[in-house]
Amino acid sequence: MIASITWAAPIGLDVGPLFIRFYQLLFLASFIIGHWLIQRIFQKENIPEKLLDSLLMTMVGATIVGARLGHVFFYDWQYYQHHIAEIFMPWKGGLASHGAAIAIVVALLWFTKKYLRPLNKSFFWLIDRVVITVALAACLIRVGNFTNSEIYGQPGNSSVETVFLRPVLTYFDNFFEASIADAQFASNGQSLVKDGLTLPGYTLSLTPSDRLLQLDEASLQSSMQHLIDAKLAPLLNNMREDNQNLIIPEGVQVMAVPGDGGISRYEVATFGIPRFPSQLFEAAGYLVVFLLLLLFYRRGQAKREGLLFGLFLVGIFGLRIAIEFIKANQKAFEANMELNMGQWLSIPLVVIGVGLIFRSFNHSKS
Repeated sequence: MIASITWAAPIGLDVGPLFIRFYQLLFLASFIIGHWLIQRIFQKENIPEKLLDSLLMTMVGATIVGARLGHVFFYDWQYYQHHIAEIFMPWKGGLASHGAAIAIVVALLWFTKKYLRPLNKSFFWLIDRVVITVALAACLIRVGNFTNSEIYGQPGNSSVETVFLRPVLTYFDNFFEASIADAQFASNGQSLVKDGLTLPGYTLSLTPSDRLLQLDEASLQSSMQHLIDAKLAPLLNNMREDNQNLIIPEGVQVMAVPGDGGISRYEVATFGIPRFPSQLFEAAGYLVVFLLLLLFYRRGQAKREGLLFGLFLVGIFGLRIAIEFIKANQKAFEANMELNMGQWLSIPLVVIGVGLIFRSFNHSKS
């Protein structure tokens, strides 16, 4: 049997009274590193460094606003048209890279007109350099998606198959806090073949809350069995395939594990849904695009205006089209589409990128 990678790590860390997600740290790191790279470029090309702060604020604003509006209008307008106020609450929903890409282009057009025309620098001069940092940011953000256990791949057995158990642990925090004090998973070496897919086995260990521990052993056993049969199993087993990470076999028995002074925990046999870690595939591809763009810049290819921007569009969104074929759908409506929303939005950007590449060579000849 192929060994599965189990991902159940925390999604962040506590810093005093705050809980900071690793995704947020990686998002912040992308701007810090990007600022440093652009600073080096500005120094090399004698651009006043006083423009850096304005450029950073422009990029931050465009990225957050564009990514949020992209998610709202491209993926979830049916919901947000009835919850307008939540559009301005990005922590209560998603972000979309296509929206960020469009907003960044618009913002840099404005920035060029306001700050760079007096320096005789064009929009393509600026965006050819900025996309180097954006490619790195895309890489870091996809790693952040992995730490969040989101935007993962379709179910499938492979040498890198990954079972994302963190979302299941989050369910206990959100829905079963009154009954369960702690939940942990441990691989048990078992497996189950379901619909041609080999599911790795896990023992789910549950520690009852102090309230339940006040019950006698028979009542406690009955309460834990009821929680599994009537609440947890229906929740996990009836999920949409794109969101399902664990199943509990029908009729499974909850087993009491004795501890000092009585029953300390209960164990349940479960099976994980192995998936492609598509976030890491995408992150690796974006890292290659970043390194290639940086190499082309250092070798003087930025003299061909629009070339690096074109390569960025083809590389980033070409990869997006390819990887979407093994990625789980983000929304239910995509299940009936030949190509999903991410692919349809990426196709015109790749076409524009190809056009910019040809344009850059034709202009250099003339």
